[in-house]
Amino acid sequence: MRAALVLALVIAALVLPPAMMLVAPSRDAAPAASEAQPLPQVAPAPGFTLTSQDGAQISLANLRGKVVAVTFIFTRCTATCPVLTPMMSLVQDRLGRDFGSKIAFASITVDPEHDTPEMLKLYAQMYGADLAGWSFLTGPPPVIADLTRRYGVYAARNADGDVEHSFLTSIVDQRGILRVQYLGVRFDTEEFLRDLLSVMKER
Repeated sequence: MRAALVLALVIAALVLPPAMMLVAPSRDAAPAASEAQPLPQVAPAPGFTLTSQDGAQISLANLRGKVVAVTFIFTRCTATCPVLTPMMSLVQDRLGRDFGSKIAFASITVDPEHDTPEMLKLYAQMYGADLAGWSFLTGPPPVIADLTRRYGVYAARNADGDVEHSFLTSIVDQRGILRVQYLGVRFDTEEFLRDLLSVMKER
């Protein structure tokens, strides 16, 4: 849930220069967007150009005009990813025709040394991802490391060679502006769905 975002920001403060940190709103401090004001505009979302599961170059700019949920995963994850990726898949299904045409998901690996486009495609198929609207992305390790820092995601390889990372999901609006971030496996899928639809309807 987004209350845990305080922890993410503390971690980010240790690894990010102040000018690069994203400070996203906490829903604990305000009513739901559907019940009150629209979600605030936080800052321009960090841009990226990465390689998809199909070998295509995908950039955040390519997705301008759509609401984009950006998240960070890796295919060998045994902790948060196997919980959250299916949750996002359920939201994908509930979006119906709006998914792909008005709302897109971008899942970026934090383990680019292992997660080739082929591996990401298998991962996407395993979780029933609709690739018409959901891209699984990889890139050079230095680019991925920089991007995770810019989004406020903690990712580090431990002594066993596994990747430890925070699971952070960001909503970016049609103009490329970051609107909200959710941290961890307990974020409310109903709230996530409402926020996506709320931002989509702002146009």
